[in-house]
Amino acid sequence: MESFNLDKLQSKLAYSFKDQTLLRTALTHSSYANEKKDAGFPSNERFEFLGDSVLGMMVAELIFRLYPDMAEGRMTRLRAELVCEKSLTDLARELELGSFLLLGRGEEKGGGRNRPSILADAFEAVIASMYLDGGFVPAAELISKMLGPKASCGGSDSTDYKTALQEIIQEIPGRSLTYHIIDESGPDHQKVFTVEVCLNGAVIGLGSGSNKKEAEQAAAKAGLEGLTRNQKNT
Repeated sequence: MESFNLDKLQSKLAYSFKDQTLLRTALTHSSYANEKKDAGFPSNERFEFLGDSVLGMMVAELIFRLYPDMAEGRMTRLRAELVCEKSLTDLARELELGSFLLLGRGEEKGGGRNRPSILADAFEAVIASMYLDGGFVPAAELISKMLGPKASCGGSDSTDYKTALQEIIQEIPGRSLTYHIIDESGPDHQKVFTVEVCLNGAVIGLGSGSNKKEAEQAAAKAGLEGLTRNQKNT
């Protein structure tokens, strides 16, 4: 789709670009850019990189202002939930970003307009384009409008605890996490997995679930809760 209505998207964003080429770049998938190399169309990959950082900072400030008494560990978990792929994909769909994307022929035929990873990346790229064109304020206003209600409710029960735990661990260099299945019980149609998560070899959490993924999330949640308690006691 080489022609699209930027006015419609700008209306959804509640922002008018001074330089509309920035918005076009944010909507240009690498598959399209590769097909149009001679035309010199850059892809949105560099915008994704910038948008990821800008978005993380904006969401962190949003949480910081909404919850003056929230503990750091919980703030980190909430931020991870708000900026995870599923959350960003939902925001992209709310803006109907899929209909505005510039995709290569193969990606178009393969359903790229509905692919979660492409939509989430495009949302990050659009945030970057707004930031580059108008600075912090317009991008922050969009984030506050779209994510504010969910943040105000403290998120949902679908927190990605593994990502949140990893973010906390990475704050200090030299620390690493590993997950191990330590037990598997029950019949094939009703398996229960038990997983331990270790920080530099020391167990910090145990969790169980009907599959490995659920058990790892439960273990990560237990690890986060343990680290949060330790932080409060120090």
